[in-house]
Amino acid sequence: MAKTYDYLFKLLLIGDSGVGKTCVLFRFSEDAFNTTFISTIGIDFKIRTIDLDGKKIKLQIWDTAGQERFRTITTAYYRGAMGIMLVYDITNEKSFENIKNWIRNIEENASADVEKMLLGNKCELEEKRQVSKERGEQLAIEYGIKFIETSAKASIRVEEAFFTLARDIKAKMEKKLEASNPPKGGHQLKATEPQRKPTNWLSRCTLL
Repeated sequence: MAKTYDYLFKLLLIGDSGVGKTCVLFRFSEDAFNTTFISTIGIDFKIRTIDLDGKKIKLQIWDTAGQERFRTITTAYYRGAMGIMLVYDITNEKSFENIKNWIRNIEENASADVEKMLLGNKCELEEKRQVSKERGEQLAIEYGIKFIETSAKASIRVEEAFFTLARDIKAKMEKKLEASNPPKGGHQLKATEPQRKPTNWLSRCTLL
């Protein structure tokens, strides 16, 4: 059977329990919102194929359980992840503070060049907000990652978040392919350490 996609990207949603990871995933994969979710037990995944710059990209998105007791199961799922969305709830200060622990978790378990993105979910609940947008932006700057505030319930910027992450992974992947297949007749370049992001990455980032 012919392959129906050009690339397959494995993405991961992580963050505390109750921040809306499953709702974000459902909004993106089914364009639906369900208020009766039970906590994800262990791990679950959805698939959606998107068109990106003329390529078909199959996204396999894993939704992890946020509870501590499942942490040991989920560490295995970091392996092979190409993109990770760190999700917190803008109405829950603790879920925001815990993002640093989740990033530590990524550093311990995921590949070094995994693309990361920070999502402040439930942005429709402005009157209950505990974490300002500026603090989300600051944290993202601190870790050199992109940041978007989303609402799975009101369908705000969820699509944009996944497309942005997928585009960044695709760009990184194509850069690697070019490096390993230099044009014929050109000088063979030695493989070097992966380049650090330029310090002016913010100027290229229109999401803040």
